[in-house]
Amino acid sequence: DDGQGIHPEIWLRIFEPFFTTKDVDKATGLGINISYRIVVEKHQGDISFKSQPGETCFYVRLPIFFNPAGPN
Repeated sequence: DDGQGIHPEIWLRIFEPFFTTKDVDKATGLGINISYRIVVEKHQGDISFKSQPGETCFYVRLPIFFNPAGPN
């Protein structure tokens, strides 16, 4: 992302469901929350980000392992 960046005062809210800085008719505020639930809650991974004006990067880490019993 090469936009204005994520302002530090909202960093703690970024993964909350329905939280968005966009207009109501432009976004639902669910995209990052859904990603968080899939990566962190379902697969025990991690999502983090670094943001400054002109550059925002999200980092997704997934564990690599095989569970013969299937997913929990």
